[in-house]
Amino acid sequence: MLRLIEMDDSVTLQQQMMTETGPVILINQFKVRPNEADQLVRAWTRDASFLKQQPGFISAQLHRGIGGSSVFVNVAVWQSVADFRQAFSKPEFRKSLEAYPPSTIASPHLFQKIAVPNVCVA
Repeated sequence: MLRLIEMDDSVTLQQQMMTETGPVILINQFKVRPNEADQLVRAWTRDASFLKQQPGFISAQLHRGIGGSSVFVNVAVWQSVADFRQAFSKPEFRKSLEAYPPSTIASPHLFQKIAVPNVCVA
C-alpha cells in the first residue's frame, strides 16, 4: 500500500477536501523504486478507469520523469471538490490503494488555475 506525504506543510489534502469550490485540479506526485514502475502504472490505470466513471470527473493524465526516472505525476481535473471528495471516499477506491507497489510515496494536492496577466488565463 502506498504512503501519503503531504505536498504542503501548511494545508493537508483533508483540509482542502473541506473546501467547496471548483473546478479543481488534483496533482499527485508518485515516487517508486525503478523496478516497481510498471506495477504503479497498472495500479494507476485501474484507479483512473474507476474514477473516470464518477460524477464530476473531467480528465486525467499520467506523466513520467524522463531519463529513467521513476517519479510520476498525475494531473486530474474535477468539476468540484465535492465531486472529488465523493469519489475519493468510495470504499472501492480506498481498497484499490492496496494495489500500489510497497515503495510508493504519493503526494496529492488540490489546485485551481490562476490568471497571470499576459501569461495565462484562469
